[in-house]
Amino acid sequence: MPAAVFIARLLGPIFVVIGIGVLANAHHYVALIQEAVKSPTLIYFAGVMALAAGLAMLNCYRAWTADWRVIVTVLGYLMVLGGIVRIVLPQLTVGLATALYSGSAAMVVVGVIALVIGGYLSFEGYRAK
Repeated sequence: MPAAVFIARLLGPIFVVIGIGVLANAHHYVALIQEAVKSPTLIYFAGVMALAAGLAMLNCYRAWTADWRVIVTVLGYLMVLGGIVRIVLPQLTVGLATALYSGSAAMVVVGVIALVIGGYLSFEGYRAK
């Protein structure tokens, strides 16, 4: 199985479940983020995990193709960047999270984006032969 298909089959359903969870419980996720930004340990750990996952993705698949697989590459780079920011600039992480996710409306947008990306990755990953 090609690496891009494997990653799509892995991340697609995860994003779908996260999207549904956020849409069904936006207020819960706002509280979760507000609590998470108060923990430097959690920010650091999230950074290490995002960096490791992003690097793993990019080591398995990294190509700028003109099809759905470019999403895998972009997500890999975004995860690496997010991990670096959390580790190197934790205060920026706190500020951004507080500003971006302070209300339920923002969480609805995040939920829809996660659901759409997850649905598309799932579709492409599981339709591949």
